[in-house]
Amino acid sequence: MVFQANDPQRPLEATPVTLPTIERRSPDPTPEKQDILPSMLYYFGTDLDPIHASYNLVICFFVSGLVDSTVYDAWGCFVSMQTGNTIFIALGASSPPSSKPYGWAKSLVSLISFLIGCVFFSHASRFLGPLRRGTLVLSFWVQTCLMIASAALVQAGKVSGKADGDSTDIQWLEILPLAFLSFQSAGQIVSTRFLGITELSTVVLTSLYCDLVSDPLLLAPLLKNEKRNRRACGQLALLGGAIAGGWISLSRGGMAAVLWLAAGLKGFIAVSWIFWKEMHSTINSSS
Repeated sequence: MVFQANDPQRPLEATPVTLPTIERRSPDPTPEKQDILPSMLYYFGTDLDPIHASYNLVICFFVSGLVDSTVYDAWGCFVSMQTGNTIFIALGASSPPSSKPYGWAKSLVSLISFLIGCVFFSHASRFLGPLRRGTLVLSFWVQTCLMIASAALVQAGKVSGKADGDSTDIQWLEILPLAFLSFQSAGQIVSTRFLGITELSTVVLTSLYCDLVSDPLLLAPLLKNEKRNRRACGQLALLGGAIAGGWISLSRGGMAAVLWLAAGLKGFIAVSWIFWKEMHSTINSSS
């Protein structure tokens, strides 16, 4: 059967209809990540409340005693108490001991490394913000890493952790961990300056002894003289650390065990700054 074009009985042809295509977009998988980054930057950029920071500095005193007693016993110099190193350098220039004619060289390396560390940590802290959470975490994390590197060198036997007796030869590889330890010790004393707790230097006791016994409120009740309490705790912590370092270095673990313990304590301080109380806006945070 043939239909004309205008025949009403001709069946209608379906006109193709093009439906609009809907582009399916996968949901953005990172909306939370976009919010986390600014939050973390803000969190680590906040200033910390230094009121109770003396607790961490007392731990630093313990670490100083722990490490200095062990290093002096093994290498004949200090990494924190640079007064002793200065005397050793002077003796080396005038009348070096016949048993250790190059002992002054270790003291010189320690002193120079300490001074470089002071320059590094002070300028870096000022640039980043001395009381910022991230600055303190980073500072003590660097100190921890240098402790770990030193402990690893001794643990691996690359550097001797025992006294060399009357040997006149200097083990020049000892200079590497010695420089690491002296450099990191500068970080903790720089932190005391920025935290405003100058009575806890974490490395020197002479001035603390003087300030403690000359304090007019020396015999005040326990809770009435906070600075006296801090000085006394710092002195006892350094003394206790030195005694502990001497005993541990005589154990099977030797010097490596002392350095691992010191690294763990420094790491603990670094982690503690992450959860430290934020400074209130009403407190002046200038250093």
